[in-house]
Amino acid sequence: MSLSIEVETPRLVLRQWLAADRQPFAALNGDPSVTEYLLPLTASESDALADRLAAGIDEHGWGFWAVEAPGVAPFIGFVGIKPLPPTLPFAPGVEIGWRLARPHWGKGYASEAAWAALKVGFEQVGLNEIVAFTVTGNQRSRAVMERLGMKADPARFDHPAVPVGSPLREHVLYRIGRQGWRGQKNGDADGTPVAAA
Repeated sequence: MSLSIEVETPRLVLRQWLAADRQPFAALNGDPSVTEYLLPLTASESDALADRLAAGIDEHGWGFWAVEAPGVAPFIGFVGIKPLPPTLPFAPGVEIGWRLARPHWGKGYASEAAWAALKVGFEQVGLNEIVAFTVTGNQRSRAVMERLGMKADPARFDHPAVPVGSPLREHVLYRIGRQGWRGQKNGDADGTPVAAA
């Protein structure tokens, strides 16, 4: 795709990745508070992930965008939607995800940006369903999913990329469909939740 979607919310810009994002992204991925429920990444693995995420945006026009908070920080993490890895038991489909640097938690940025990503997925891309998943014990991420109106599947699943025996292997899956999203939209004119957290 030749043109990537850039998304603006009242406080954030979701955009294509820049070379300048690599260092703060590696720092984010090296922060134990951020990676508490993730597999750790070296700096080179972090750079490779940024490259893959940028390539996904180049391919589809949308993906896990780099997020900046104008007037606050040029890079605070990523938020967006992207095709599911084919190894997951509920693939094919599209997932929503986020990862923000610790200093930017608790300000409503994850919910604000994720709401905008859902809007792109349902209104511009034309998706019928978007899923999210996380380690079962990751209550912060699950709270964002629930604020977005996503509903948890009753069954858990073992993430195939996580080693057997790891406490990070068991995951929970959340879903939201286009109709459910339309039915619970209670945001402002920009589609951002009024009570973002």
